Amino acid sequence: MKKTLPTLLELHDNVEVAHKNDQFNLVVNQEPPKAWVKKNPYAGNTSYLPIDKVEMMLTRIFQQWKLEVIRYNQLFNSVAVQVRLHYLNPTNGEWMFQDGLGAVSVQTDKGKEASNLNAIKSNAVMMALPAAESYALKDAAEKIGILFGANLNRKDTMAFSAAYTKKEDVESKRVREYCESATNINELNEFMEKMIDEDRGEFAKMASERIDELQSNV
Repeated sequence: MKKTLPTLLELHDNVEVAHKNDQFNLVVNQEPPKAWVKKNPYAGNTSYLPIDKVEMMLTRIFQQWKLEVIRYNQLFNSVAVQVRLHYLNPTNGEWMFQDGLGAVSVQTDKGKEASNLNAIKSNAVMMALPAAESYALKDAAEKIGILFGANLNRKDTMAFSAAYTKKEDVESKRVREYCESATNINELNEFMEKMIDEDRGEFAKMASERIDELQSNV
């Protein structure tokens, strides 16, 4: 008898949970909007996401999140911070976390060596410590997914693909929910016009059935 390997879904006791996690991973592993990505001229022109965008996405996706500072200390001529980013997983209501690290060099008087502790500016630590915390927060958030900038400076990366849910299934569910919530034919027609030809053909029947339903209620 020919033996076949089990499918990924067969390895899970709870198929519904697997699908929910898959859809969540699809969300957090999208590419971030290009308009948000900036270049850092002081770090080899590398790409980064500003901290305000990261914090906004954390709030929008998780609703509840909090940052715990594990420790901070001096590292050579820098201030280093370790944080723990706690966030409420929307698929199961459980708190999860990712750790992150950040470090920023303290500023010294002009012309002085960075290693000269006597030349450190009076407000250097006050400026460097919050900056290091921000870097640590972004480092932790990147571990959640591509949306938070995980792949911005990596080469030969692979786009995320769902393991348990086909992308078409997620899109189909989104369109079905929109069709069911539409209150008039104009809303459906406007939605259909925005879809690309490939998707419009696939979901036209769904929208058509909703139009018939709306017309019958007139």
